[in-house]
Amino acid sequence: MARLSLAWLRPPKAAPGGVMSLADHLRELRYRLIWSLVAIGVAAVVAAIFYDTLYQVMMRPYQQAIAMLAVSHPEIDTTTVISDVTGPLMLAIKVCAVAGLVLASPIWVYQIWAFIVPALLAKEKKWALAFLGTAVPLFLLGVAVGYYIMPQGIVVMLSFTPDSVPVLNLLDVGPFLELMLRLMVVFGLGFLMPVVVVGLNLVGVVKAKQLAKARTYVIFGIFVFGAAATPSSDPFSMLALAIPMTVLYLIAEVIAHIHDRRVAAREAQEMTAG
Repeated sequence: MARLSLAWLRPPKAAPGGVMSLADHLRELRYRLIWSLVAIGVAAVVAAIFYDTLYQVMMRPYQQAIAMLAVSHPEIDTTTVISDVTGPLMLAIKVCAVAGLVLASPIWVYQIWAFIVPALLAKEKKWALAFLGTAVPLFLLGVAVGYYIMPQGIVVMLSFTPDSVPVLNLLDVGPFLELMLRLMVVFGLGFLMPVVVVGLNLVGVVKAKQLAKARTYVIFGIFVFGAAATPSSDPFSMLALAIPMTVLYLIAEVIAHIHDRRVAAREAQEMTAG
């Protein structure tokens, strides 16, 4: 009787020097993707148990924005609606999926690093824990920033409602929460940028001098990314993403300079001792 084999799910073993063939890299990628998706799926199921609480949390920025508008623009009238029969179901699936992505972030962030590790030397694997311990908090911080700036973004966008003719703003809950979920994910991924930069420096791919030369272009690119990636059209959201990313990049550059100096000093000592 044939037995079901799950050997194809196991990652291939790398050579002692970390060398792998293209086919092995693809099998490794498949393994990491499957486990990341499984982790996100399980976390999404757990989030579905608390969907009512999640829904209240996700709608809180809207409630805060309405309270702010009642003070600054009392003439603006708005209400929430669901305009599609399948809207509530699709909304629940999307909210739980993003919640699963956030809850499972330690696992899929580790899988990203583990996919890189086979190509690295053994002495470089010591940075795995530091990568994981820094990347996950920064991702969660970005998600939190995206969540907390949302009320101000709503106020800015709804403040363009003309007051010359009475109008009722019908806010469709589905598109609104999709906008909010995309904003949170974009902020989370944006805040991962400095960890990637430092990681590339630690493994010798990028030098601090190269980061310094590219600083102006990177900062310009960050603001372009902030304008293009933030799903809302208000400048407040763009600046809320671009400014922290710029500061984090500058911090990453400083860390890279410190690391390169230490490497240079260690190499000089080894040459002197030799």
